[in-house]
Amino acid sequence: MTRVASIGECMIELRQAQGGPQSGTPGGLYSRGYGGDTLNTAVYLARLGVDVDYITALGDDALSEEMIATWKAEGVGTKRVARLAGKLPGLYLIQTDEKGERKFFHWRENSAARKLMHLPETEDILNSLATYDLVYLSAITLSIYDDYGRGRLMTALKRARLLGTRFAFDTNFRARGWPDLGEARSVYSAAFEAADIVLASTEDLLPLYPGESHAALLAGIPSPEVVLKLSEPVSVLRFAGGSQEVRAEPVTQPIIDTTAAGDSFAAAYLAARLSGAEPPEAARAGHRLAGVVVCYPGAIIPRYAMPPKKTPRPTTSRRASQ
Repeated sequence: MTRVASIGECMIELRQAQGGPQSGTPGGLYSRGYGGDTLNTAVYLARLGVDVDYITALGDDALSEEMIATWKAEGVGTKRVARLAGKLPGLYLIQTDEKGERKFFHWRENSAARKLMHLPETEDILNSLATYDLVYLSAITLSIYDDYGRGRLMTALKRARLLGTRFAFDTNFRARGWPDLGEARSVYSAAFEAADIVLASTEDLLPLYPGESHAALLAGIPSPEVVLKLSEPVSVLRFAGGSQEVRAEPVTQPIIDTTAAGDSFAAAYLAARLSGAEPPEAARAGHRLAGVVVCYPGAIIPRYAMPPKKTPRPTTSRRASQ
């Protein structure tokens, strides 16, 4: 069975439930959940039938225990989750405007996940990457580690790739996660060089490379398979054998919250590719799931709202899925 590792950070999520700016009243109530780009993708991968482990670090507190239990209930593997005594998960708050666009406020500077590359068990975790068919992480993942940690992770990924593991990189860009654009560009460049699949968007890349055309952004990514999502509901694909534009079907329901639109796209795209779909078919699957996710509040939609799964075409080995 195809196995995926998703690496990153999950945080406690607070989102506005009642009151606040949208209702015209101050304050308001907030509901508590959890989320993080790579965790969101892991959950959606699991819901799409992919065997996925989440790799991160959490504390030994009640909230961390609750998160572990919730991930297990979703079918996400937790055997690679490190636990740190006395640490806590990070926290973020979401505000959404009348168009469903979101604004985030973070408290994560001392979160357990930031220590993942500096633990006694780190080497075992990194060596385990070679046992997966695909490793997925985002630029946000890389932003929470220091230079030493990023170096350890990238070295392990390159070693795993020599043994047949593929590496998928999502360009999620949050300026607050980087000390300056020069450092961010350097890290992105190294990830582009190492990745087999890059899931990118103009929303992420234009702040890093202002004024670049779509063609120039694609040309700057040497990875063999690239998906560039545009500001309009279109993806531009470059892959072995050609390139193609894929337009999303119109969203017919009101857009409530765009949180995790990109994360769910990534999950559906990767799940489709791992099942044998060609990149254009995989992009359509990504657009389809993202179009459902934006119609619900929060990062993870209810299970009943998931689009019907298509029967996957089985792969017999890691090499067969490449």
